[in-house]
Parts: sequence; C-alpha cells; structure tokens
Amino acid sequence: MKVVVLTSSRADYGIYRPLLLKMAADESIDLGLIVFGTHLSTFYGETIEDIKSDGFPIVMEIESMILGDSPEAISTAMGTTLLKFASIWSQMAGDLDMVLALGDRYEMFSAIASSIPFGIRIAHLHGGETSLGAIDNVFRHCLTLMAGVHFTATEHYKRKVASLIGTTKNVYCVGALSLDNLQDLSLMDVPSFLTTYGIDLAKPTILSTFHPETIDPDKNTRHARIARNALVDLSENYQIVLTMPNADTAGSTFRRLFMKLKKYPQIHVVESFGALGYLSCMSHCSFLLGNTSSGLIEAPSLGKYAINIGDRQAGRDHSNNVIQVPFDLRKIKAAARKVIELGPYSGINVYASPGRSTANQIIAIIKNLVH
Repeated sequence: MKVVVLTSSRADYGIYRPLLLKMAADESIDLGLIVFGTHLSTFYGETIEDIKSDGFPIVMEIESMILGDSPEAISTAMGTTLLKFASIWSQMAGDLDMVLALGDRYEMFSAIASSIPFGIRIAHLHGGETSLGAIDNVFRHCLTLMAGVHFTATEHYKRKVASLIGTTKNVYCVGALSLDNLQDLSLMDVPSFLTTYGIDLAKPTILSTFHPETIDPDKNTRHARIARNALVDLSENYQIVLTMPNADTAGSTFRRLFMKLKKYPQIHVVESFGALGYLSCMSHCSFLLGNTSSGLIEAPSLGKYAINIGDRQAGRDHSNNVIQVPFDLRKIKAAARKVIELGPYSGINVYASPGRSTANQIIAIIKNLVH
C-alpha cells in the first residue's frame, strides 16, 4: 500500500521517526515522505539532512517558507504552501492509499486543506489536544475535521476528537508516538554526548526550550526578556542547554535575545539536536524549563520534572511532573528551587501506552483500513 507522510519541521519528524523506521522495514508498505516547511531552511538548521542521513525515501521537497515571522509573513507562507500542494495532489492523488499528517502547524494545515478537493484519505496524529496559548490550537482542530482517521495520544483526546467529528468511527487512542523513541533509540551516555556535542552533562544541567505565545504575540517581547533573565540567573548554578524555537509568529523575538546568550560560558545555544541528541540530553539533565510539549510528553517517562512557563501549553493533559508558573522571574526561580528538593519524578505518564508500541498499533490499524 502507498503511504505518504508529511513532515514540515524537526518537531514532527522527531515524533514520526519510530513509525517511519517500522514502515520502511515493512515490505507491504510503499513509504514516501513529502518534506517542506523549516526542513529546507538553512536558518532553522536545514534538518532535511537528518531525514536523508536516516535513509527514508523523499518523494518531494517543497520550498514553502517565507522570510520573516510577522502575521503577514505567516499568512503568505500558508497561501504558498496551499498552492504548491495543489499541484502535488493533482499528480499523486490517484496513487495514494493514505497520507499521514501530525499535529497542529500552519504549514500542515495548508498542505491538508489543499488535499480536500482530491478526496485523499488523511490520517491525523495528535488530534483532540488543546493549547490555548497558540494559534496552533485552531489548526489542530481544523486538521481533525479534514481527516478521516485519527490517532490520539490519550483517551481524553479521543473523546474530544469524537465530539468534533460527531462519531467514534476510525478514532483510535494509541498513546504518544514519540515515546516509542525511548524504546527504540539507544540514548547517548555522558561521555558520548560530550564527544559529539562538546557539552558535559555530568554538570547539573537545565534543558530549556521556549516558543512564543502566538495567541497574543504582543506579549512576547516581555516574555523573551523574562526568559533570558531567568536563564542568565540560573546559569550561576546550572549549565543551560537552550534549543531554539520553531518558526512561529514573533519567534525571532526570542531568537534575537537567545543568540546573545552565547557569550555566557555556562549557556549552550543549540539550533537542533535531532531526536537522539535531544532525548539523550533530557535523560541526563536535572529538569526542563520552558514551554515545550516535551516537558509534558517525554519528560515524565525519563523521570524529569518540567517547569512549564506561561500559557503556550495551557489546556493540555499532563502528568504530575509539570510545575506550572507564569512569566515571572521570581516565581520561575522559586520553581527551580522546588524541583531540586523534589528529586527525580517517579509518577505515571498519562501519554504512555504500557506494553504496546504506538507505531505498531498505527501500522496495524492502517493495514486493516486499507485492505
């Protein structure tokens, strides 16, 4: 069967990877990737090279990024993506059994919106979730309405998808796909990480990622300053490993300030680690700080607390490893002291599917539906 996977950023590719590995090894699946968005941008690390080095078959590379991150630039990129995919779907529609789309990005929304007139069967991953601090929330629910097959990460999200589409048919709770990486990847030890990245994780380390809150982008200048000040203050007692934000409205506000942090010897600014490097760093860090979904999904399975700042992830299911604070310097530093007192996290992960591979579940369901 012919299955095409859409990937537009390092974020969704890291989640897809365990599924791609198993699909590529399955002789009954003809797998192809359409690569677009920030993957092809040198500004964001040209992460298409990670896909090529992994050996997955790329059937199409689409230049769809527009310079700038203003609302106009984002809207223009959406229009460009939709137009380019119209041509792609007109060529491929008759040969496809299933197209997989993950998440909530505006690029993914545009690619799938363009497929609707062609009647292509879309399977959507990570539907039903809520992130009140980002415009991604709107795109995610739109993708749910445009898809015919749904793979959710929790039972709560499964019920939400069913309420959105008006039926439970073809809605499956399979757990969070990215957690398969923890089973499939051999995470790097401290010496290997030092050799590869020049960062010594034997030191007390905070892994940090901040993204803008795109619902109210005017707040991001203030948020970025508070984040910078918190990282500088915390670097007096910790090594900071800071990964850069995705392409979002006002994302450059954070980038400009974060690039200046390179002058601090205790702060390492990294564009992108890839799944292996990022999860390896997480496994050895003291805790996570920022507003990335990794603090909610992967961190509890690695025994890590996550200080989640602001409203970017507001509304999402989370485990008891998450400590929620506003963009307030004093409260952020108080939360950091609290986390150290708590020690390692040992509770459950609400996104886990114990004893079952999410990737295997997805493949089995797709085969059943197609055949």
